[in-house]
Amino acid sequence: MPGPQGHGSVLKRRTGWLGAPERPKGWTGTPEPARPAGRVRRLATPIGILAAVAGAFAYVGTVDPNESGHYPVCPLLKLTGVLCPGCGGLRSAHAFIHGDLGAALAANAIATVGYFLFAAVWALWLVRAWRGQPLRIGLAPVWWWGVGAVLLIFTVVRNLPFGSALAP
Repeated sequence: MPGPQGHGSVLKRRTGWLGAPERPKGWTGTPEPARPAGRVRRLATPIGILAAVAGAFAYVGTVDPNESGHYPVCPLLKLTGVLCPGCGGLRSAHAFIHGDLGAALAANAIATVGYFLFAAVWALWLVRAWRGQPLRIGLAPVWWWGVGAVLLIFTVVRNLPFGSALAP
């Protein structure tokens, strides 16, 4: 049975997903069609973000991070000798851009999964912007704690002798 805030609060508590915005009570109409100028303005941000990410990937694909001197060394690795969750991310991106998924996973598995996750969220964002809907991905705190736990476990395991396969 829905709580005092309605069905949306129950859905959010169970899954962490906010879902579609609720319609006002008594609303029976259909959304008015988007004007072209409004649609262009709504699509500008996701397309701009994609252009920035594509530019960064193009640079990393062109300038090989496996050759020393092009990129700074990870400060955590330099100061402590401990691999952070991002270590190997540039090598992963370089391999990914060149179509070598195995090398990308070997360099940094978490980053490689992140590339696919970014693509999925970006596609969802673009579709929702086209339709005139906000993105609204609200995750419950338990999901954020889960992501943090996965990153922590990944970091610890890749720095232990038996987890050397996860090290770049």
